[in-house]
Amino acid sequence: MLNSKNSSGMGEVNLSDLFSVLWLQKWIVIGITCVVTLIGVAYVVLTQPIYEVKAFAIPPTQNDIASLNYGRVKDTELNPISVKDVYSVFLQNLRGETLRQSFISEVMMPALNEKNSDGGKDQTYAELSKRIVISQSPREIPDRYMVAIQGADPEQAAKWAEEYISRAGNLSKQEIIKDVSYEAEVRVRSLERQIAELRENGRKVREDTITKLREALRVAQAIGLEKPPIISGNPAVQIAGSLDGQLIYMRGTKALEAEIENLEKRESNDPFIRRLRDLESKQAFYSSIPLSLSNVKTYRMDGAVEPVSSPIKPKKFLIVVFSILFGSIIACGFVLVRHLIRTRFDHA
Repeated sequence: MLNSKNSSGMGEVNLSDLFSVLWLQKWIVIGITCVVTLIGVAYVVLTQPIYEVKAFAIPPTQNDIASLNYGRVKDTELNPISVKDVYSVFLQNLRGETLRQSFISEVMMPALNEKNSDGGKDQTYAELSKRIVISQSPREIPDRYMVAIQGADPEQAAKWAEEYISRAGNLSKQEIIKDVSYEAEVRVRSLERQIAELRENGRKVREDTITKLREALRVAQAIGLEKPPIISGNPAVQIAGSLDGQLIYMRGTKALEAEIENLEKRESNDPFIRRLRDLESKQAFYSSIPLSLSNVKTYRMDGAVEPVSSPIKPKKFLIVVFSILFGSIIACGFVLVRHLIRTRFDHA
């Protein structure tokens, strides 16, 4: 019992001695704490603040993509394009590495006046790439995506965030218009081929008709038939009706010569070709599709992009508080270790 009490008393005496040492060396503790705190304050003052500006994009409306669905009905064999289809293309470009690389090299690097050396450029790209953050908003708004850009100038960061989304929208718009235009161009080429085939077929039909009429003319001249004969009786008897019949010469030389002359002087076979006008109408429709896509929008901005006033780093208050705490710990440790060493030397 006595031993335990003595040891307890010694512990209390030792603890009080430690506080006494710290109190006696309080100016050293305060001095070291102030030095460390000043270093932290200097770091806060000298370190360039970094601001983070956020911009939000949401899907376009049905009206924004209405031009894409111009004429996209079952009769035209074109599948309708939905808002989801358009927005998915936008998100692919927004999150893609191609846009990130071009934006850093064309916008951010020139603005920061970085060196053109290979090593410096690689290092700069890695650092700047970390300043661009693309993320999806919480579940409450699942289709909203955020573009956060960090920079030393909040106004510049705000412009960059808005421009980044705008570039993604332009890339997506160009890609969609290219796909839609190519789809229409393929159909235009197909219709052009069909129209050309119909016209070529019409030309051959006219040549064949002239050949048949010339042969019939020679027969009519051989028998001296100038005018078609008048036959009474059964009106159902067809003597000189169709070119497919065997009695074309019964039309007479005058009629055959006039028909041959008319066919030879015909400037165009188009009015006599079936389905030609329908194909030409479809061709004109598909040709006009690329001209109606200029007002397509692949996204909408959710709110305005405004510069922020508070930097995300350095955290000034936390750094100063941590400097004070860290300085106090170092100071107390220094004083206690110094006292322990002196005590040992005194007892030696």
